[in-house]
Amino acid sequence: MKFKRNTMLIGLVLVSALAVGCTQTEPETDPVVAAPEVESPDVITTASIVNDADAFQSAISKDGSWIIAIIDDLTIDAPLVLDGDFLNGKKDDDGNEIYQRKVALYSQDADRNITARYTLTAPQLTVNSINASIQHGTFVGDLYIEGENFKLIDAVIEGNVYFMNEEAMNSFEMDEDSSVSGVQELKQ
Repeated sequence: MKFKRNTMLIGLVLVSALAVGCTQTEPETDPVVAAPEVESPDVITTASIVNDADAFQSAISKDGSWIIAIIDDLTIDAPLVLDGDFLNGKKDDDGNEIYQRKVALYSQDADRNITARYTLTAPQLTVNSINASIQHGTFVGDLYIEGENFKLIDAVIEGNVYFMNEEAMNSFEMDEDSSVSGVQELKQ
């Protein structure tokens, strides 16, 4: 009888230990100590996909994003300013961070084939950002280029391109698929 009682007692202890060991409980955390302190990034490298004037103007601001993509034709009755220098999350061959701003006037599929091209219309767009580009669509209005290394990539500009300094003019690039209907000149 004593042997049965000890066996039952050992069995109960083992079952209890097993039950306690397998039970999942939330770890106790002190909210002040639980999360490590993380510094905020200087730049967020996600795209802003926009379809209205307010969202577009916010996206091109110095607090916006490095890619601004419209998803339909967009007309804005106010002058626009592409401002701020943004890292795109990539590095060059020397390991340096790459600054870039892209105004994407197109949609693409999963294989990066262009599926639609859009038109952005505004009286003017001033580009203060370095390494900025307008790609695969049409801008109707005048461009004022302040930032260096501005590019037109498969883009149509129905208006003039004014360079606000010689550095902007000398570093400007336009591929063979791009066109400008008006003048391209230094404006000082």
